[in-house]
Amino acid sequence: MIRILLSAVTTLVLVNGAFAQTPSKDEQVRQTVQSFYAAFNAHGFESAEKYTTEDWNHVNPFGGWTRGREAVLKELKEVHSTFLKGVSDTIEDMSVRFAAPDVAVVTVTSRMSTFTTPDRVRHENERHIRTFVVVKRSDRWLIMQDQNTVIGR
Repeated sequence: MIRILLSAVTTLVLVNGAFAQTPSKDEQVRQTVQSFYAAFNAHGFESAEKYTTEDWNHVNPFGGWTRGREAVLKELKEVHSTFLKGVSDTIEDMSVRFAAPDVAVVTVTSRMSTFTTPDRVRHENERHIRTFVVVKRSDRWLIMQDQNTVIGR
């Protein structure tokens, strides 16, 4: 009788575990990229270590290549305190492809609100395409690299 009871309990635990709501790999990667956009739109990158690697590389739409989380965050804080202050970037579409079990390539198209660059060029209703390389490190999906390009410039 005890064996039957233990077997039933074990089966219930396994069945409940199989149906538990854990995010898929795809969803975890999407959440990582969405964290970047949430920080962009809040103009606060204080918790970037939660969604970026220490060796994060960023290629901006003007062709600048910044290496390392500290340097990238310094650049982002500068532009978000000046010409990108108050600007939002809204995801329109996101595609996730896995290059390996622990490496995803994410392509995002987005639309930015109006802003004026330091050279006095006004950017209205501008669309961007950004490619992210997202890697799994210590059971977390983190952005290792991103490149941002203006669509149709």
